[in-house]
Amino acid sequence: MAGLRAAQKEMTRKILVSAAMELFQSKGYAATTVNDIAAAAGTTRVTFYAYFSSRSDLARALIGELNDILGRSPSPEHRSTAGHLVRAVREGTRTSLGQWLRERSEQWDTIRPYMNVTIEASTVDPELRGLVEEWFEEVTADIEQGLDEAGRFEPKTRHTRAVLAFAQLHEVGQHWREGRWQIDRDTLIELLTDSWLSLLADRDAPVS
Repeated sequence: MAGLRAAQKEMTRKILVSAAMELFQSKGYAATTVNDIAAAAGTTRVTFYAYFSSRSDLARALIGELNDILGRSPSPEHRSTAGHLVRAVREGTRTSLGQWLRERSEQWDTIRPYMNVTIEASTVDPELRGLVEEWFEEVTADIEQGLDEAGRFEPKTRHTRAVLAFAQLHEVGQHWREGRWQIDRDTLIELLTDSWLSLLADRDAPVS
């Protein structure tokens, strides 16, 4: 019985998050109320507050889901980390960087709604502004860690290199679609890999 109740609670939570996600995309975060979310989930305001302390708290749950999609795990150093990104940068080869970038590109359609919602939410909700900025820093920290572990480039330049690399990835991930920019995915990933190699890898490193 306890297991059934736990499963029901988890299902209700997922329904609330899913309903909120749809409303945030269709109406916008600012225009969506707790009552709207509860109604769309087929439940009540009281039930909503049994799972989330606020609309901001639910938006935090979306970042948690995004981390799950991206394979990010808790980190004592900087909240979350993606070991596969750290390894790709540490290896610093065209194969390691290109493969990681291609795998992420295949998730763009799934990731984009989460990014759009959380970025919009951070512009109108002070509670979330710092959280979203921290999330960007966590990804940047993974890239910087890969450079640290490889001992590549002057230490004082590593953070800036990581910021520039992530900025490129974020920009194309948010805005590229098939048929846009007159470039296909394969060509885009090749160009992005070239840019990451220039920023993050030794120019005379092995190509493999």
